[in-house]
Amino acid sequence: MKVLISGASIAGPALAYWLGRFGFEPTIVEVAPELRTGGSAVDFRGPLHMGVLERMGVLPALRGLQTGGTVMRFVDADGERLMEWPAGLAGGDLEVQRGDLARVLCDAGRSTEFLFGDRIAAMTETPSGVEVTFASGLQRAFDLVIGADGVHSGVRRLAFGPEEQFVKHLGYYVGGWDVPNEWGLDRTMLLHNEPGRMMSIGGDHQHPERAAAFVAFASPLLRYDRHDRDGQKKLLRERYAGMGWLAPQLLDALDAAPDVWFDQICRVDVPQWTKGRVALVGDAACGATIGGQGNGTAVVAAYVLAGELAAAGGDHRVAFPAYEKRIGKFARGTQKGGDTTGKFLAPKSATGIRARNYLNNRKWFIDLTFKIAADRSTNIDLPDYAALRA
Repeated sequence: MKVLISGASIAGPALAYWLGRFGFEPTIVEVAPELRTGGSAVDFRGPLHMGVLERMGVLPALRGLQTGGTVMRFVDADGERLMEWPAGLAGGDLEVQRGDLARVLCDAGRSTEFLFGDRIAAMTETPSGVEVTFASGLQRAFDLVIGADGVHSGVRRLAFGPEEQFVKHLGYYVGGWDVPNEWGLDRTMLLHNEPGRMMSIGGDHQHPERAAAFVAFASPLLRYDRHDRDGQKKLLRERYAGMGWLAPQLLDALDAAPDVWFDQICRVDVPQWTKGRVALVGDAACGATIGGQGNGTAVVAAYVLAGELAAAGGDHRVAFPAYEKRIGKFARGTQKGGDTTGKFLAPKSATGIRARNYLNNRKWFIDLTFKIAADRSTNIDLPDYAALRA
């Protein structure tokens, strides 16, 4: 069976790996001209996440690329420490750069066909498959189509409806860009708050001459062009005008930054993840921009979706409902962690900032926070689909 997957970030390559292992023929289409190598560090937590990575055979490679975790140190305008999360807490059991993770997962799926620099423009379901027209004009037929293309999923829009029906704004925006590492930062991320906004700088674990700026600010839903980088840079300068600490230097570096990423903190709520021969996986189905264990959930969901298709002999009418039933409650549970991320990063008042710092300087509170996260990341029992190997 030929399966088209939209998206070459995390869920897509993980799904393609398992589909290839189970005897399917996966194709990944990715709008970027090549595999994206940038992005911030991502983490995996607990025996469930680690167990799926181990079953894929990619754990040794990822351990060789792990960052060792990142210290998150909140500081005042003079750089004095107010509150800190140690590297072991912030980085989970395994922390790697997003680009490294995507590359390892893509390399593992050796039977996967890749179509870079293209996207799905139209889909028509037929009794025997899905006729797909790509933006390039290419036309091909597939048995199934899977949307693994993130919170702004094009597959979801084409098959399920407009984004506004499924994406809920959670009151904050985040962004980031690369800067020269003028501060000698290594495994430490420095974060500074003013009410309703946060700016930070962290060292690059692999390239000590580079660092990354990361920001978060409170705002109602904004209307802006997601593809207009210059417009996003202007918006960021306006939002952080007059901020102290290192803000002037980081905003100056924004002018020369070759790329910037900017998005809302949001939650994706899709009541049903499948429709006919089309299914959603990862952030396209149940995304949370930050803090929802999205990467771990993505590799787990990809394993389940491919496994259920293998168990059903490729019959999507059996596999798709089984996939949703098995993974739905778990994925929506981990997703809840993203609901409070904005409030943690950028409390809207000085009192809120002090309260966050006070609580996060208490061991009992940190222990409770990570116990909740650990419970969410393990709240599912998985079959050993690997035994179905073709």
